[in-house]
Amino acid sequence: MNYVQRASKSLRIGTALVLAMFVVAVAATAIPAQAQTLTVLYEATGDPGIAIPQGLAIALGRNGQLYTTDLSTGAFQGVFSFTTAGAVTLVNNVGGGPYAGVTLGTDGNFYGATVIGGANGVGTVYKVTPKGVLTVLHSFTGNADGDFPVGPPIEATDGTFYGTTSSIGVPNSTAYSVTSKGVFKTIHTFTGSDGQNVDAPLVQGTDGDFYGVAVAGGANNMGVVFKMTSSGAVTVLHSFTGTDGCSPSTGLIQASDGNFYGTAPCGGDGGSAGVIFKITSGGDYSVLYNSPSGDTSPPNSSLVQGTDGKLYGVTASGSSGAYGTIYNITTTGTFTLVHTFVDTDGDNPSTPLRQDPDGKFYGATSNGGGACECGVLYSLDMGLGPFVSLMSTSGKELSAVEILGQGFSKSSVVEFGGVAATKIAVTGSTYISATVPAGALTGSVTVTTGGTTLTSTKTFSVLPTVKEFTPPSGPVGTAVTITGTGLTQTTKVTFDGVAATKFTVNLDTQVTADVPTGGKTGKIAVTTKGGSASSSAKFTVN
Repeated sequence: MNYVQRASKSLRIGTALVLAMFVVAVAATAIPAQAQTLTVLYEATGDPGIAIPQGLAIALGRNGQLYTTDLSTGAFQGVFSFTTAGAVTLVNNVGGGPYAGVTLGTDGNFYGATVIGGANGVGTVYKVTPKGVLTVLHSFTGNADGDFPVGPPIEATDGTFYGTTSSIGVPNSTAYSVTSKGVFKTIHTFTGSDGQNVDAPLVQGTDGDFYGVAVAGGANNMGVVFKMTSSGAVTVLHSFTGTDGCSPSTGLIQASDGNFYGTAPCGGDGGSAGVIFKITSGGDYSVLYNSPSGDTSPPNSSLVQGTDGKLYGVTASGSSGAYGTIYNITTTGTFTLVHTFVDTDGDNPSTPLRQDPDGKFYGATSNGGGACECGVLYSLDMGLGPFVSLMSTSGKELSAVEILGQGFSKSSVVEFGGVAATKIAVTGSTYISATVPAGALTGSVTVTTGGTTLTSTKTFSVLPTVKEFTPPSGPVGTAVTITGTGLTQTTKVTFDGVAATKFTVNLDTQVTADVPTGGKTGKIAVTTKGGSASSSAKFTVN
């Protein structure tokens, strides 16, 4: 066990996190898997090459390659990339226990954290360019800023990165923000009642808040699900009780239905084998699946939603000769065992899967494979087709949107809800920067190259703006002309919160609304299918 594994283990000592070693004894309850193909892309060779390919995130780069981290103490202790064909390249030997994996920023660089290392030996947040230029953004001190960050920071819609620390060596975990230039701020200190040992990456919801889990703390000291504003205000959404799971240490995802899904490695009705759960942004919690009790291992990675709508995850290796599994589960709780590892194709998967725009899933195991048994990189083909991935899922007209995919060319046509972008910049065959056109509609983004059309897995929301209105005042019934952008799909106009019963969309830049009965002096707000916007000035009701 290397120092990163020891540090990770110490996070869970005293929090009742019992990571029981794994066998999947769920054949009696699991639905038989659909046709799928697992392919070993790369067998780790050990030092000085890859020895423990494992990270809490796999990022997709603009160049179409996948990026994650290796936990060995050798030359590859850091960020490496691999192609979908399995060619591996060291990006930077970061050192310091890069347990986190990396996330891609909108600047094209990768962001991660080290559990130890840095100026004070208690961890760092860093960025690294695709060419391997490393910049330490912050060295933790073990004081008010926390220590030993485990999960990677994520970029929010405001362009700032947000992450957490694990509190291995200090009493309290923290949440922080950091810019790409290294401006660091501690925004929240967890005290126990709102969680403790915050290992997992955060996820930003469509409402703009951040959602996460804590291994310990809460009403029963069994961990919590929480949400947090960008300023650091934390609300506990759920305190685990044991019968509904305990000690979650893997991040949440927000699925296409708007709900959040996660895993807990212990507790549940099935005993200590863990659960897969669902929770709403308002805290309505339910257990989606109880891992059966007995000689089984809990789900031990965060989930990813595939283009088939199912949630995919992995479980670790354990006794009785089992080496780990891949499974999927529907948002209504139908569980399917997809693949059981047999050591030669991998052992002990814990890195979350990543679906590439080619439609396949990619992952890593920290053991198994060839003679070294130092782990593998693998692909999983579930027969799903290619798609395009959006770096951001909302934006105003004339803003730039980054699109990742394959087969792009300078002749590619990008459409936002069926409206073609008039300005795109193509880099290679896997990256496009497209400007949201005037008149763009909320909906899927498509990229058509020749006879092939690829569609985004997520809806892109065109955010409206309200620039001005005329006249500035008037009685009930006055027709008010409102100008802005992104107004084509207007669904509601309000005057200080009172909805207009009559409005007309004249242009993408103009809406006319009559001052409603009961309308009050205040700001005018326009709601569209993509969002809402308010005027800076107030309309006066005479």
